[in-house]
Amino acid sequence: MPRDLLFVVGEEIIESPIAWRCCFFEYRAYCRLMKEYFREGAKWTTAPKPQMSDELLGYIGSHERLELPARGQFVTTEFEPCFDAADFERAGKDIFCQLSNTTNRMGVEWLRRQIGDDYTIHIVQCVDDAPMHIDASLCLLRPGLVLVNPEKPCYQIELFSKAGWDVVEAPHPVTPSDHPMWFSSTWLSMNVLMLDHNRVVVDANEIPTQRLFENLGMECIKVDLRFAGSLGGGSHCWTCDVRRNGSLESYF
Repeated sequence: MPRDLLFVVGEEIIESPIAWRCCFFEYRAYCRLMKEYFREGAKWTTAPKPQMSDELLGYIGSHERLELPARGQFVTTEFEPCFDAADFERAGKDIFCQLSNTTNRMGVEWLRRQIGDDYTIHIVQCVDDAPMHIDASLCLLRPGLVLVNPEKPCYQIELFSKAGWDVVEAPHPVTPSDHPMWFSSTWLSMNVLMLDHNRVVVDANEIPTQRLFENLGMECIKVDLRFAGSLGGGSHCWTCDVRRNGSLESYF
């Protein structure tokens, strides 16, 4: 899942310091591509690799781990910086992220210092007893429009409404609850890829979601992605947009 590992800000591609031991070597899958981008002029940055010690993963195996988010704690501790890029979404000069079982405050602070003062990072949290990646809870569709999960409302949604953004609730997914998933949920129905302001890649099975986008004036590009949930992601997870047209703007 390239979205888990790579975060693009301007001309810089940042490899995230993934905390989970099983994902430590995922960066190797992109080494050849990253070297190509580097030769073409991109800035290639690698965040400090976590030691993967028990001090970082301090709550794994604890019977209390599902109660941790309510206390502002997660499986990952503050032993060292860690974050998955999929816990972040960018709208121009503003970046929205959540603390989760894959992202800690030290990781957010490392990224804040790395990208500098041209960007503002906002920490937002959703109602979730096992937060991991933000793109099935909060999805930025285009300037002025944000899609939210009605079962995982965002505590800081007023950041968008006060800025004049329209907040739209995602329809309930039609994927059966017994469909095999891997650390994901059927809410991958809202895990979509925006190609531009008016074209969206959406699961061909999720008819209610397609109708919502069509009512918003968008063209749906339908791809059968139900199997993707069994591998742990949707079209947003499976992609990482490296090039975008347009200038850097502020929407807040």
